[in-house]
Amino acid sequence: MTFARRPRRRLLGLASALAVGALLLSGCGAASTAAPADAEPKTGGDLVFLIDSLGATWIPNNSSISSYQGQIWGNVTDKLIYVDAEGNLSPWIAESWDENADKTQFTLHLKSGVTFSDGTPLDAAAVVANIDIWAKGRPDEGINRIGLFPSANYQGAQAVDATTVTVSFSAPTLSFIPTLAYHGSILLSPETLALPADQQADLTKDVGSGPFVVEKVAEGDSVVLTRRDDYDWGPQAVGHEGAAYLDTITYKQVAEPTLRTASVESGQAQVAYNASPQDLDALKQEGLTVETPRYLGFVNGYALNTSVAPFDDIKVRQAVQHGIDRDEILSTVYTSDWHAAESFFQSTVPEATDHTADFAHDPDEAASLLDGAGWVKGADGVRTKDGKKLSLTLYPNPYLQASQSVDELVDQQLTALGFEVNLETYDVPTYGQKVIGNTTVPATEITRSFVDVGTVAGILTSQKKGDEDWFRLGTSDATLNDLSTRIATATDREARAKVADELQGYVLDRAYFVPLTQIVQRVYVQAPEVSGVTYNGLAYASYLNAWLNG
Repeated sequence: MTFARRPRRRLLGLASALAVGALLLSGCGAASTAAPADAEPKTGGDLVFLIDSLGATWIPNNSSISSYQGQIWGNVTDKLIYVDAEGNLSPWIAESWDENADKTQFTLHLKSGVTFSDGTPLDAAAVVANIDIWAKGRPDEGINRIGLFPSANYQGAQAVDATTVTVSFSAPTLSFIPTLAYHGSILLSPETLALPADQQADLTKDVGSGPFVVEKVAEGDSVVLTRRDDYDWGPQAVGHEGAAYLDTITYKQVAEPTLRTASVESGQAQVAYNASPQDLDALKQEGLTVETPRYLGFVNGYALNTSVAPFDDIKVRQAVQHGIDRDEILSTVYTSDWHAAESFFQSTVPEATDHTADFAHDPDEAASLLDGAGWVKGADGVRTKDGKKLSLTLYPNPYLQASQSVDELVDQQLTALGFEVNLETYDVPTYGQKVIGNTTVPATEITRSFVDVGTVAGILTSQKKGDEDWFRLGTSDATLNDLSTRIATATDREARAKVADELQGYVLDRAYFVPLTQIVQRVYVQAPEVSGVTYNGLAYASYLNAWLNG
């Protein structure tokens, strides 16, 4: 069974009726025509960005990789390296860098004259303080380390002089330089980093060096940023000199996606984040701009918990892989902007290889696997074994647009195979409390961006303290441990690509991960008056070069 596409609802004026308009008093007029290609950017203007959530915390290390808080962090902080949509690295605060032959020591040469918004220098000492907290965090205080930072072999960073930093590792770490462009690697003042966790959680106390500064925070409601007039060190690749054009950006939390897009349609906001995929074609036809940048990283799929039933049995895991009809998901839930997964890496990752056959839809094979595992269908269609039902609870991921619609389809597909499937739906804060990190959850719908494939070891295994161990294997799978170690410590990119292919094949053969679709996690619907927005390789929107032509 498939779901019918829900009809496009005309919601012009609804935002005002529901009191959103009263809260968006930033001088937004009706949408105007897009600027001509040769139009000169205009300074000034207030942009309103409607977002589904502002998350549960502002502790930088804990929130910078969020699809929500990350939008704000990306405009109030800088990074050492910039990564574009094609994965190309280029200078930012680090003007250049060197590495030794065995890839264990790196030297960063910093741009001079950069300051945080409180006037303190963004110098080598500040960079050392940032790298240390990315690598280590302060877990006893509730400050996480950055999950994809190559912490396992990190020995330390040293300020050689005001603009030179050396960073050392105990083993080859090809992934270090690319990870400096990761959205978790945001630069904050040493004074901010020294604050206890409860004060770091106050966004107004977090000082960055970016093109905007935090003016006001209404917890759970909105964040207002204002232009930093003395900013003049944006990434070379963006091609923008000097301060931003916009006066302010207001990130306003509006939970209902149709209400967000209606506000853009009616001119009360300029950007609606995470519109429903089923509405995108209609929104384009109405003259709005729809941006669906892809990021480098993992596809969207289920990480299966091998430590709990029924996924402690490889045959059941493989049955789920082959029991899911991805073509039905794509044709029912998404638009042509989404594509089927070919591995558990996005196809944009240079080391991604096609392993489609390992998880191709084959309901007969799925049924045979379940039969072979001893699960027998009853009169009600539900399989049982030793008096227990083949049951599974799915938790739609609120960070992923259309996750519930996808899970509802998967529910139908797995029910046809004999699973008893339940869905439990939570908002972002509750999902974080009940699902993320819960070792009893059987299947977690998940994706993750990364800049370099060498960082994935800390996600897939649990060989080092703080590793995420997506599949709850601990250190029990020696082959996975070996592949992860080899990919993390390779010194040659070509050799590492071969290891990456082995790793993909092994994870999928063992059915630790069930790929669904290549991810478009961050969807932006813009009024045509918005020009100059750029998207990096992690698909975040930067407003350094953005301006309003209306």
